[in-house]
Amino acid sequence: MEFKKCMRCGCFFMSDNDVCYNCEPRDKMDIANLNSILEENNNFNSIQDLSIASGVNINNLNRFITKNKISGLDSKL
Repeated sequence: MEFKKCMRCGCFFMSDNDVCYNCEPRDKMDIANLNSILEENNNFNSIQDLSIASGVNINNLNRFITKNKISGLDSKL
């Protein structure tokens, strides 16, 4: 395990994850929400549109995309 800074809230923690234990449930909820939105509508022209539709900020969206945690994401973004 490494000593890391949470990518979501900025606190320091020890884990193999990118986020602390307090933020992990929020990440899971955001990912589930994004996957649900993308199942229903995959016609987003930009990451900003997806952020507005989902309520997930762009920094977290970029992190999820980089880590391949969002399924059904069109290559348009």
